[in-house]
Amino acid sequence: MSELTAASNRKSLYSTKTLVTLSMLTALAYAVMCACKIIPPIGGFLSVDVKDTVIVIAGILYGPLSALLLSIVVPLLEFFTVSDTGLEGLIMNIIATAIFCCPAAYVYRRKHNTTHAVLGLVTGVACLTVTMIFWNIIVTPYFFKIPREAVLDMLIPLIIPFNLIKGALNSALIMIVYTPVVSTLRKIGLVPPSQSAGQAKSKFNYAPTIVSGLILVTAVLLVLAFLEII
Repeated sequence: MSELTAASNRKSLYSTKTLVTLSMLTALAYAVMCACKIIPPIGGFLSVDVKDTVIVIAGILYGPLSALLLSIVVPLLEFFTVSDTGLEGLIMNIIATAIFCCPAAYVYRRKHNTTHAVLGLVTGVACLTVTMIFWNIIVTPYFFKIPREAVLDMLIPLIIPFNLIKGALNSALIMIVYTPVVSTLRKIGLVPPSQSAGQAKSKFNYAPTIVSGLILVTAVLLVLAFLEII
């Protein structure tokens, strides 16, 4: 009986810590979104936002359903506080966030290694890019009161490159910040130790970080080019 009680107490403790951690990550994603508001929209309606970086980390830690939850909660908070894009913007925000974050988290959760991390992020970028083609065709004409033909004309020069760049930007940031963020959460006891904690530490692999840094710099330069700053 005492073992069952102890197991129940541990489960309750982990549930509380999970709730606290998800709340912290939600607040962090919201803060990141607010900070990104200083970046002007590309093409007048495409917002550069890296809150997906935080949401994917939540999904990696607690599963795709957690990523889906934050993909809904954070845009809702944005909608009721700082957004000026209306209901259409909320819908597009939720879809774009969820369609990138959930597949990325799902693929990585199947096997925790660098290969699956990269595969998950590539899958997320592909899902984001393809899905938003159709949703822009459906929603944007009503949102901006423009002909659907005008949206079709924007697909190749604007909408598709934007989503590729946005996905690449978030992916590079995830590869760079995931380890320090999760290590910090583990140090303060909010995230359980890694399953490999008892094993010998492997040599740090600099290649993914270097490649991610190059992708990040490239994505930032492309955003600046779209904004005609450089």
